Amino acid sequence: MAGSTYGTIFKITTWGESHGKALGVVIDGCPAGLALNEADIQCYLDRRKPGASNIATPRKEADSVEILSGVFEGRTTGTPISLIVHNTSQISKDYSEIASYYRPGHADYTFDSKYGFRDYRGGGRSSGRETIGRVAAGAIACKILLSLGITVCAYTRSIGPIEADLSKFDPQAILNTPTAMPDLSADKAARDYLETIKQETDSAGGCMECIVEGMPAGIGDPVFEKLDANLAKAIMSIGAVKAVEIGDGHQVAARRGHENNDAFRMEDGVVKKATNHGGGISGGISDGDAIVLRAYVKPTPSIFRTQQTVNQSGEEISINIKGRHDPIIVPRAVVVMECMTAITILDALLINMSAKMDSIVSFYHK
Repeated sequence: MAGSTYGTIFKITTWGESHGKALGVVIDGCPAGLALNEADIQCYLDRRKPGASNIATPRKEADSVEILSGVFEGRTTGTPISLIVHNTSQISKDYSEIASYYRPGHADYTFDSKYGFRDYRGGGRSSGRETIGRVAAGAIACKILLSLGITVCAYTRSIGPIEADLSKFDPQAILNTPTAMPDLSADKAARDYLETIKQETDSAGGCMECIVEGMPAGIGDPVFEKLDANLAKAIMSIGAVKAVEIGDGHQVAARRGHENNDAFRMEDGVVKKATNHGGGISGGISDGDAIVLRAYVKPTPSIFRTQQTVNQSGEEISINIKGRHDPIIVPRAVVVMECMTAITILDALLINMSAKMDSIVSFYHK
């Protein structure tokens, strides 16, 4: 299977299945000398682990990470970093029935069409548990970015019809609410909405937003390696994400040029912008303003009501899915968006180090 590796210099390869022995990631290209231990990574994994609230799957996993290589005496060595998280709460028998049919909204049919064989236990490689490796790698990327004065913050913008009021933005609420919403009143309304959804044996979708601050201008490339294009690919690679916006996104289609253009101005000798409709990226290159990303997530496809599908014999059948499933994916996916954004930004920064002759000379000339 191709496609499990992402990045150019800061490169990650995730591995493992939902009901296998373990999952993890190998990170290549991490600079030597970064102070790193399991706790730096665990706090990110805790944000996505199952069983943390009544709006997440009841599957109980500690998702405890172990560093296998690439760190010595508390610092990275510059060699590949291998991280592992063991599965401890698989109930594979819950999925034995689906070996013979295709669940609506899942990757069962497409996986079979491609490979002619699939690990049906919890979705195998297509499971959301694959994102454990992304989050573990992203925690390291976030730590490197923070040392450069760059912060990456993702949160739940909306759940179903409930939208956070960003004028009430509370960064601690993102970490302390089950919904990962930055607005406490919206969190309460969203939890009430999800309780209704659960009682109706249904699921909900929503929107995640991510803000990157402290980003320098000049990062990214103007053709096939546009920063916004690479960010869009990174976020779209997260399971259940169906659309991505940069800046004002789809709203720009209804505007005129004079309304949408971000005017430049000077502020303390530095080029600034009067507005940020472009979301911090112009021509595929960062402009020094905050980068704004939005991702729209579909409802969880596994729902506890009768659905119509077909089996591998081509017969139309009715099914009732068993197992343990999230009524909404968004809150646990927020940290995945944050980490995929961080990995992409860090990789672009490392690539950019060789963009100018001046940078090369200043680095090597002593």
